Amino acid sequence: MTTTPDAAGHTLAELCALVDLPARTVRYYVQLGLVDRPVGETRAARYGARHLEQLLQIRRWSAAGLSLERIRELLHGETPELPARAPSPGTVTVCSHLTVADGVTLVIDPGRAGVSSEQLRVFVRAVMAAWDEALGPIGAGAQPPP
Repeated sequence: MTTTPDAAGHTLAELCALVDLPARTVRYYVQLGLVDRPVGETRAARYGARHLEQLLQIRRWSAAGLSLERIRELLHGETPELPARAPSPGTVTVCSHLTVADGVTLVIDPGRAGVSSEQLRVFVRAVMAAWDEALGPIGAGAQPPP
């Protein structure tokens, strides 16, 4: 990664204050290649808008739970796939409860599963068909033979 000197105007201390990161972390990100090298060296080094954007993006992805290795991959062109995070205590979620048979219920959180309404309908039909195929009349409510 390279930086053009046109918009480089912040010192390391100023940049750190803008992104609320320690200087050591910023230097580490530069060392890893996650952030472009500054314009200039040592105390004369200057950082611009591009550096600020890179650091803010890294913070967003880190907050979403991505590793620095995954962030490096994303910065080099892969499409971001943010992982679903487990809900924290007090989080309200709306789930679908599919009653497959007496005593068999499947709970689906479409938001965390990343499925659309149509995909959910297809999935429900497939689960019900698989249940009927696997258990035959027992799954349909008939009593098993003694």
